Amino acid sequence: MLEGVLQKLDLSNGLALLISSPGGDGLAAERIINVCRSYSRTGEYWAIVPAKAKSAATMICFGASKIIMGATSELGPIDPQVAAPDDATLRIFSVFNIVKSYEDLFSQAVKEKGNLEPYLQQLSNYDAREIKEFRAALSLSEDIAIRTLASGMMRDMSEKDIKDKIKIFLTPERTKTHGRPIYAKEAADCCLEIELKDVTDRFWEVVYELNIRTSSFVSGEATKCIESKNHSFFASARRS
Repeated sequence: MLEGVLQKLDLSNGLALLISSPGGDGLAAERIINVCRSYSRTGEYWAIVPAKAKSAATMICFGASKIIMGATSELGPIDPQVAAPDDATLRIFSVFNIVKSYEDLFSQAVKEKGNLEPYLQQLSNYDAREIKEFRAALSLSEDIAIRTLASGMMRDMSEKDIKDKIKIFLTPERTKTHGRPIYAKEAADCCLEIELKDVTDRFWEVVYELNIRTSSFVSGEATKCIESKNHSFFASARRS
């Protein structure tokens, strides 16, 4: 849908992408970055965050040459999450924390000189194959973020420096939980190119109103909406 809209636009002066999303798949984010850069005649795009661009949506913002935010705009950690059934509910776990807890237990077991049984009991709850997949998922998320920034707004930095700068986005060690907001000042402190707009600015009022109207439409009539000034594509919400 995004590509369909961009095909119909004159992007000779570039592209500004207003994005509102709780997140999703990292590979989809990587594809969206490629689409936006490919169709923009300048090879770059701006990301405008009226409210929340979390998780994989934060990755899309990483692909921009500039991120335009207000005081209440939220980016967020990009570490992968996994859903697991727990009785009648579905619980969400941090992949980083699962791998970290496994590695901590394994390390303690190796160092233990006495009774290993408590460690073996706890380690039996983990599947080594899953841990390997989780490590790969963490590595993929980090790789997408670093490669994206290295080819964009942080092109003058080494990959090691980029990783150090965006550490707050890569692990929950600072934010503690995946959903915690990372606001404009913290994002700017990571050397991201942030343009902070006053929430009373007329530009921001228009951006906020557009976001509210679109969010209302998506929460009722559609599950996804992508539009420009003259063209609109949306996925209809299923009716029961």
